Amino acid sequence: MPARVWLLIIGMVLNVTGSSFLWPVNTIFMVNHLDQTLTAAGVVLMLNAGAGILGNLIGGTMFDRFGGYRTILGGVSITLVCSVLLIFFHSFYIYAILLFVIGFSTGITFPSMYAMAGTIWKEGGRKAFNAIYIAQNAGVAGGAALGGMAASYSFTLSFICNAALLASFFMLVLFSFKNMDGDRAVAPAAESIRKESASLIKQRGFQALLLLCTGYFFAWIAYAQWPSSIAAHTQEMGISVKLYSLLWTVNGALIVLGQPIVNPLLRRFIPSIKAQMMVGYTIFIVSFLVIAEAASFSGFLAGMIILTIGEMLVWPGIPSIAAELAPAGRAGFYQGVVNSTATAGRMIAPLFGGLLVDHFNIAVLFYVLMLFLLISFVLTQQYDRKLLNKATISVSEIKQ
Repeated sequence: MPARVWLLIIGMVLNVTGSSFLWPVNTIFMVNHLDQTLTAAGVVLMLNAGAGILGNLIGGTMFDRFGGYRTILGGVSITLVCSVLLIFFHSFYIYAILLFVIGFSTGITFPSMYAMAGTIWKEGGRKAFNAIYIAQNAGVAGGAALGGMAASYSFTLSFICNAALLASFFMLVLFSFKNMDGDRAVAPAAESIRKESASLIKQRGFQALLLLCTGYFFAWIAYAQWPSSIAAHTQEMGISVKLYSLLWTVNGALIVLGQPIVNPLLRRFIPSIKAQMMVGYTIFIVSFLVIAEAASFSGFLAGMIILTIGEMLVWPGIPSIAAELAPAGRAGFYQGVVNSTATAGRMIAPLFGGLLVDHFNIAVLFYVLMLFLLISFVLTQQYDRKLLNKATISVSEIKQ
């Protein structure tokens, strides 16, 4: 693996570890310490994710135009400033505003990290995206474990740790990422981008990406219930914040330790990324069947382990397919679409889950989520149909 990919891996670990001190306990902090309803907390997290969508699209476009170094440095600078302010300001409205800005700036950073991984190690194929994905989950594992411990003493300690790790990431980017843009394709001129964007929806590759990402969107609505509605549900069942955070430690640890074992098995028995994702969505459904019946921590632990197995099959596949579909000079934009789709799912999830739980009950939420995952399965099965038809037509024309 190239040294530059290792720098991206280290950066992703620092970035996500810092974020993981906060995001698993955001809902708990707003509900239990800021005296807000679950629906109000859902609105704040929805706005945070909505800002992330805008940040993803802007960040991907900035990568294509200005390169990853300046884009990532700008994004992490804004995030760092807001994270420092979180240490000192804990009122609900300031907290909501800072989360909104953090959502935007974090959104700028992530697509550039994935796009840069694909451009600096093109021969690595999906290995580059798997490496960044594993790094991301190593950050989740470490951050969730340490974050749960920190939050059990003081939420302010969580904010301090988050800011410290983001400061480390900022320094790494500032001094190590400057010469990592040489391998990216040069983006088209602004006029060419405008013309391309006008006809984008007509391109079969982009249509395939949109269909795939629609399924990805529904899957993220389901997955993102874990740090929102399910987090609050575990509190009602008497599960401590420390034990809840342990679930995310298990999630990240399984991915970090299991992905290197799973990847060779997948290449041998399920070589198609599409088939891997369909199997993964099926496993997601099983995980929600398990937690729908969970009555103790062990039930949620089993559900998380099953969910993690499905996640290892689904999440790394999307950026890999996007990289294959992206035309030259548009890798950042396509990764921005992928990241904005995930962010949109995270945006809708807290409010959607909060409303269903507040007006019905948690069981209704679980069964609606399983329906969403079934939709994801079907859309993934169909996403490349037009591309395959086009390939068949082309072969027929050649034979004639």
